[in-house]
Order: sequence, then structure tokens, then C-alpha cells
Amino acid sequence: MRAIFHADRKWGIGKGNDLMFSLPKDMKFFRETTSGKVVVMGRNTLRSFPGGKPLKNRVNFVLSPEDIAEDVITVHNLGELFEAIKVYPPDDVFVIGGASVYRTLIPYCTEVLVTKVDADGGAEVFVPDLDRDASFECVYESEPEEDNGYTIRFCTYKKKCP
Repeated sequence: MRAIFHADRKWGIGKGNDLMFSLPKDMKFFRETTSGKVVVMGRNTLRSFPGGKPLKNRVNFVLSPEDIAEDVITVHNLGELFEAIKVYPPDDVFVIGGASVYRTLIPYCTEVLVTKVDADGGAEVFVPDLDRDASFECVYESEPEEDNGYTIRFCTYKKKCP
């Protein structure tokens, strides 16, 4: 299982149940990376999508104590989630938010794809700082590039002992 997100300098990922930055290159990377794959999210992340609808061209799992909608697969706990996703190749399963789902599932991820934004987005929700997490190491960092007025870098973190 892998995770994917963009984060500001303080490892913030959102505010007001939305992204902090409009980053077309990052969105393209997200779309291309997760299309045709499995995405795992919490109910607030699902609600943040246009119309509260699941992402197209993906299998959408929502981790929630209550059933959400008929067009997603609701799993009520980690046991149900792990049982449900075991039929998919692990590298095809992406955790996509929100903050509590990242905090819960990143320890189970073998890889985390982070688009680092060189800015302070005034975040209200944060993910663990993988640069300070001894169980992960940054194995790739792209050259900085501009995306809608922000400097970003695409980074890949690998779990040291999966």
C-alpha cells in the first residue's frame, strides 16, 4: 500500500476540508498515478470531491463507521479494509486522505509519494513529518519546479523495513 498527497513546509495538507493550493502539475501527477488503481479515503475526503462523488476510473474505498454511498465500498475498520484490499496488488492501493486516515495508514505503507510545496498554506490538518520519521527515508526528490506560482518538488519516501 502507498500514500499520496501534497504538503506545505510544515507537513500541512489542508484547511476547511479542502486542499490549500491549486497545483495543476500535482493534480496531473495524482490523476496519472492513481487512475485505474484503488484509492482509500475517509468520509470527509469523499465529501470534499465535487458533488461528494467518488473519483472516476478508480476503485473507491471509504473507511467509515457508517455506510456512506452505494458508489463506493465502505469498510468500517482496518480489519475490513485489509481483508478487502488484499485481492489487489499492494502497489495499486493508494491512501488519499484525510489527515486521520493518513496517520492511521502511513505506518502500513511501503511508499509515500509527497509533493512538497515550498510555502506555508495555513493548514488546519497535518500528516506525520516523514523527514523526522526513522522508519522512512527519502529515496527521490525532483528538481524544484514552478506550479501555479509555487515551488514544488516531487518526493518518494520508502519504508526502511516494510
